[in-house]
Amino acid sequence: MKKVAILGGGVAGMSAAHELIIRGYEVSVYEFKSIPGGKARSMPFVGSGVDGRKDLPGEHGFRLFPRFYRHVIDTLKRIPYENGFVYDNLMEVTRLDIATYTAPLLPLLAKIEFSLDNFLVIIKDLFDNGLGLTADDMEQYGRKLWQVMTSCDERIREEYNLIDWWNFIEAEQQSPAFQKIFAGFTKTLVACQSQIANTQTVGPVAVQMTLDITTPGTSFVRLLNGPTNDKWIQPWLNFLQGHGVDYHLAAKVESIDCVDGVISGAKITENGQTFEIEADYYIAAFPVEVMGKFVTDAMVQADPGLAGVQKLVDSVAWMNGIQFYLKEELPITHGHVIYLDAPWSLTSVSQKQFWPDVDLSNYGDGTVKGVLSVDISDWDTPGILFGKSATYCTAEEIKAEVWAQMKKSLNVDGAVILEDDVLHSWFLDTDIQFENPDQACTNMEPLLINRVGTWDLRPEAYTAIPNLFLAADYVRTNTNLATMEGANEAARRAVNAILTQDGSTEEPCEIWDMYTFELWNIDVLKPYHHHDKRRFEKGLPWDGKLF
Repeated sequence: MKKVAILGGGVAGMSAAHELIIRGYEVSVYEFKSIPGGKARSMPFVGSGVDGRKDLPGEHGFRLFPRFYRHVIDTLKRIPYENGFVYDNLMEVTRLDIATYTAPLLPLLAKIEFSLDNFLVIIKDLFDNGLGLTADDMEQYGRKLWQVMTSCDERIREEYNLIDWWNFIEAEQQSPAFQKIFAGFTKTLVACQSQIANTQTVGPVAVQMTLDITTPGTSFVRLLNGPTNDKWIQPWLNFLQGHGVDYHLAAKVESIDCVDGVISGAKITENGQTFEIEADYYIAAFPVEVMGKFVTDAMVQADPGLAGVQKLVDSVAWMNGIQFYLKEELPITHGHVIYLDAPWSLTSVSQKQFWPDVDLSNYGDGTVKGVLSVDISDWDTPGILFGKSATYCTAEEIKAEVWAQMKKSLNVDGAVILEDDVLHSWFLDTDIQFENPDQACTNMEPLLINRVGTWDLRPEAYTAIPNLFLAADYVRTNTNLATMEGANEAARRAVNAILTQDGSTEEPCEIWDMYTFELWNIDVLKPYHHHDKRRFEKGLPWDGKLF
């Protein structure tokens, strides 16, 4: 039985362990944190539970599962949970609302059903959106989405990788509303400005999500029906350990040793002891900013492509969560709220409405009735209270700023949705570290962003080092986005590479095409792709025609 050491126990590491253990490999996982799951984990608000109650649930950021996800959804369908599977814990979102400083909440349907009320909402969305968009704005955005849909794969990969989203959609020539909405959404999607994110990544995702939002019958996104670790990560860990995975928590990888072009071992510190581990294969399942530090000269000599990983270390931004625990349940909307005017690019979910079987009286002091989970996606723009970016605020100032930005966005035109009296307590992601009050805070787990031109720096899941494989969202994948879906797909690619290396007869992991734009029959788009490919091969620009 071949042994595989997986270094990193987040979604990528756990996904690789899952696929390997069911194919007969001996698997050990070494995770730095004391909680499994990496960025996907939930975490306790330590000390909040009293009189025998559980600590209130906190998280790195709320989990969402868009409709176009394939790989991680397949995994959820294979993790047992009570009498079913973890997949059964997903709940559909029906609304995606936009909050501004100047108008009441604008409802967008996340799940379209055929009814008069919903049809009227669609009409309002299209013709009386209240966001300042003009007919020219909508037409321009539609044209650019159509360009992505009808471009060949080669053009998307090689040409659009070198164009930022701002310039691709020609935002400079459009209205301020266009710039804020269609260019600005990259902050909430990939935590970076549209002048930085490449169109190879943003374009297909923008098309797919637009089509998913406007496709009747199913929601464009789903949420878990309880805290992430309870509903997903812990059942997953139980499954893996039950099948023989040796999963180590609070196990720090000190180094990965490369000798004569192969990995000879890795040093691990656990329980105060440092020791060497050896395996037939090693999967590095770290995020890019961590993996970059483990790449040695010996590794680069064996595989020069690994130098690209070192260059990607700075291609990260921050997207972290804060939870507000409320004295009353406050649904706001049945889904997400995007705070369009909030300088810190906030997105929130009122979670209790999606947790029907979670009794919050068993948490904290027993009086919490609601949880408002908020993602902060812009840590560099000054706020409205203190004139400072989030990185230079204290934890208390971050809490006050986020609360104030939400109140200013929700309490508009006489509406009072969010009041100070409803706030019970709050919890900020523990990855945000405040080591020196006179300096900027630090982030233990930033998010990879796909900057212009970075595709060439990103490695495959296999390397020229025959026993080293990579499983993380910076690896080249069809998903091409820093998400748990990308991490899961990368893990599958790493496992498939091991199977190939072994000459294994085991069935390889399934890899799906992404961004297939299902609303449009593939036969409709194929002629456009063939036409554009011929033009691309001749060095001609996209023209959106058939002949």
